[in-house]
Amino acid sequence: MFTHIVFFKLKDKANIQRGKELLLSLDGKIPFLREIKVGEDVVHSERSYDIALITKFDSREDMDKYQVHPVHVNDVVKYLKPMLESSVSVDFEE
Repeated sequence: MFTHIVFFKLKDKANIQRGKELLLSLDGKIPFLREIKVGEDVVHSERSYDIALITKFDSREDMDKYQVHPVHVNDVVKYLKPMLESSVSVDFEE
């Protein structure tokens, strides 16, 4: 199993719900995306990010295919990227 985690910090906190909706719209649309979880930060510390995305794949190769999949690129990244102040990711094999 390969896990891909991304934390997003938005320019405008008013867009948090829209960001979550965009990410959750991936569910069921990319066959090799095995699991997706999206959560909003509840602590709001100085070092917190606004949204967390946790995705799971059978392999790193499947995650690489996800990165360039038209649904990911055209339906999510295209709209989410302009909302972002920053993002960080961690990827690991289980």
